[in-house]
Amino acid sequence: MRPRSGLASGLLLGSALDALLADPRRGHPVAAFGTAAARAEDRLWAASRARGTLFAVLCAGLPAAAGWAAERRAAARPLPRAALAAAATWAVLGGASLAAEAAGVSRALAAGDLDGARRRLPALCGRDPAGLPAAELARAAVESVAENTCDAVVAPLLWGAAAGVGGLLGYRAVNTLDAMVGHHSMRYERFGWAAARLDDLANLVPARVTALAAVTLAPAVGGRCGQAMRTVRRDGPDHPSPNAGRCEAAFAGALGVSLGGTNAYQGRPERRGTLGDGPPPGPGDIDRAILLSRLITAAATVFAVLAASLHSRPGPAPRPGRAPRLGHAPRLGHASRPGLAPRLGLAPRLGHAPRPGRARRRPGPAAPARVSDGCHNHHVLWRWLSQSSRTAAAA
Repeated sequence: MRPRSGLASGLLLGSALDALLADPRRGHPVAAFGTAAARAEDRLWAASRARGTLFAVLCAGLPAAAGWAAERRAAARPLPRAALAAAATWAVLGGASLAAEAAGVSRALAAGDLDGARRRLPALCGRDPAGLPAAELARAAVESVAENTCDAVVAPLLWGAAAGVGGLLGYRAVNTLDAMVGHHSMRYERFGWAAARLDDLANLVPARVTALAAVTLAPAVGGRCGQAMRTVRRDGPDHPSPNAGRCEAAFAGALGVSLGGTNAYQGRPERRGTLGDGPPPGPGDIDRAILLSRLITAAATVFAVLAASLHSRPGPAPRPGRAPRLGHAPRLGHASRPGLAPRLGLAPRLGHAPRPGRARRRPGPAAPARVSDGCHNHHVLWRWLSQSSRTAAAA
């Protein structure tokens, strides 16, 4: 039984657990990883890209390697294999917590409680909430929902479907490191460079999948697909982030609001382009963004489960009675006829005994065995490479 055959059920069960159970305030595995990474940072920190690269590779590589090792160890037991994938999926997803925190900001703004909304905002994003008016608080919440729909849901599911438990844990480690050290500050400008670039690379495809899903589902929140797509193409590339800009532009177009502007991070202003053409978002737009995020989560879960199911399907068994297609077989895929000698070198005529009274001709140098044509050789090479890649992924 293939080691990844329980991945699909684990992804589905883990996604259901995340939807039903919010992340615990204490003892969460990601929080434990963050504590360990902070200790490693204290030992390895230097204003050096090389030291930051070593820190990122160690802190992201160890969880990924541990996930693959555990998955391989549980390969022969279906229930432990599925339970491992489910536990890893629940640990790395954050869709329920994202929706809950954003809904809290929306309720506070609807009630006119600006201080309560400012207290809740740091759970969603890293910008300074002090002094932000209601429109800026709502914009921050919608932008955070858009970006974190990719980071907390779509990206880990896609990496899990592609690379198993190691992909789930490795992605979450990379994203957590970016949140910890991937900042433009005196301490992390060089040390956090590798973690930030690694996170950009890990989210390159998931961010665009998230944007496409938001465009497709725009009518469910009162938007139009065409307007959302135009906003992504026009405004997404102008964002400082190569990935967050696509997600935020897709949400702005789908919701019919304007996002972007000037954000303050630790007292440092950062100017971002304008995304969308509509009015600034309000509390109701936060609720619509949460609904769109939940719909994208459901679509991403279905896609990841289907992808994992197809990837874990065993290949077709070889037909009985056929020899393996090796490059130097006499005739590939065909057994020799009964009563016929194989056609090797300069053997006598096939199927005929030598005539009595005639001496055999002295055989000359043996001719090389016949090799299949280029088309067959390419087919054999392709099958070998495909099998090697599947074996490497399973390992």
